[in-house]
Amino acid sequence: MSSGVAERTRRASPAGTSRSRRLVSGVTTALLSRAAGLIVPMVLVPVTLPYFGNDLYGLWMAVASLAGMAAFADLGLGSGLMTKLAACYANGDTARARRYISSAYLTLTVLAFALTGALWLAAGAVPWSALFNVTGQVTTEQTRMISLICLTAFALNVPLSLIARVQYAYQQVGRSNVWQTVGSLAALAAVLGVVWADLSPLLVVAVSVATPLLVNLLNTLWFFGRQEPRIRPTPRAVDARAAVELARLSGLFFVLTVVISFATNADTLIIAHVLGLSAVAGYVVPAKLLSQLGQLVVLVNVPLWPANGEALAQGHLDWVRRTTRRMTVLSVLAAGLPAAALVAFGDRLFAAWLPVPMGDDRVLLAGLGVWWVLQAALSPRFMVQNADGVIVPQLVGWAAFLLLSALGKWYAADRLGVAAVPWVGALGYALTVAPAALYGYHRTLRRHHRPATEIEGVVAHAVR
Repeated sequence: MSSGVAERTRRASPAGTSRSRRLVSGVTTALLSRAAGLIVPMVLVPVTLPYFGNDLYGLWMAVASLAGMAAFADLGLGSGLMTKLAACYANGDTARARRYISSAYLTLTVLAFALTGALWLAAGAVPWSALFNVTGQVTTEQTRMISLICLTAFALNVPLSLIARVQYAYQQVGRSNVWQTVGSLAALAAVLGVVWADLSPLLVVAVSVATPLLVNLLNTLWFFGRQEPRIRPTPRAVDARAAVELARLSGLFFVLTVVISFATNADTLIIAHVLGLSAVAGYVVPAKLLSQLGQLVVLVNVPLWPANGEALAQGHLDWVRRTTRRMTVLSVLAAGLPAAALVAFGDRLFAAWLPVPMGDDRVLLAGLGVWWVLQAALSPRFMVQNADGVIVPQLVGWAAFLLLSALGKWYAADRLGVAAVPWVGALGYALTVAPAALYGYHRTLRRHHRPATEIEGVVAHAVR
């Protein structure tokens, strides 16, 4: 059998067809979920910005950015767990899956309570006002409480957020997207209720971060109680060897997440220190709106992670290449078209949408749009590398970006203003992360390339 026939045989295989069908379903629900998610910032920003005032709102967003930088608090176990569970799901190995899940939940639950306890014990010694460069009418007590509320909710959500990884690995992307949408809409309703009742801004912050946490808890109880009780985490299923195996895989994911979190969440802190909290509000509103495009790209591409793992294990490199090309086009369109519309009509949108003038800075909007389009273009290639555990090229690229962009953004913000910040980020990304992403993608494919004679033998054996 020729290699061309073997390639066509793999391309037409039922596994490839089923895999593509699940991917299409995941992408479709992701698009619908993100469309619903766009409602939240479009409604909340014009309500909460005048309710808080520029300085207090800027503080809230700066604290949220600090929590975003701490996304590495799961020690990379979420990423490692999804990679491990994808193989368990493909093989039907529920016993091993339960050991991985139980070990991950125990580790992160202990960590979450330890982080929460340490945070509150050290709260009185942390110079919160200096950390966020607080000036104006924001009090020291407000700064401390907003910081504690946001960071506590984040810490408690570390183990609860594992449910999305488990659902993705078990090919329940659509259901996971629905639950995430419910969390966003529930938070919207809760915040609007507190604002309508004219209660404290601190309560607005509390309900905005606590509601998604409670929805994650309900999702966890429903999934393990009704849908997949065979893999429900229990103390008896905790296994030391499974925990060590999972930790080894998660180690590089952890380091990579640390670097990416700092690299992508530093903008608001840099602007706060260079230009003040009032400048943060002018930056974070369009940045927050455009970040929805980034979340859309993530939701669209994450289903590729377990799908690529299955395809690589089966030698379906043609499926990986073809799907990566298609998802690259889809991701760029998903980020680029809305970004272009916002650049063209953003001034009118903000004027009609916000009661507080935000200015007419198309340079800022264009820079944010370019930043997200670049990330969208490379996201499918990162999913191929993640599926195979090829992390070092990504780590090198992001580490170089962190160093280069942090220095560049600080200088640009001081000399050129807020609008220069995303442009510096986009340029640094193109010079550092993009080459590393392309190298890692081709390296992954080379690792799974088989000689034609070997492929023919595998296909012939399958036919017999």
